Amino acid sequence: MSPQDNKKNAKLHLVGKDTAPAQEQEFAGLNEYDSFELLEHLESLREEMEELQVASLAEVIAKIEALQRLIDKD
Repeated sequence: MSPQDNKKNAKLHLVGKDTAPAQEQEFAGLNEYDSFELLEHLESLREEMEELQVASLAEVIAKIEALQRLIDKD
């Protein structure tokens, strides 16, 4: 499986509906304004992750650490 295939599979995992009922309960207490604000924030986060070609928080952390090491070398 190529790295590109892994990214596609990871994206599919990110948008899976396995946890939908639990997440709906988590968000049930939000008013409409807060729901839309959170939705906008999460959609922006998803877009940024796709642009950065990361599919998980672990990948974000790894990229941050790699960049910090690169900067520290200078």
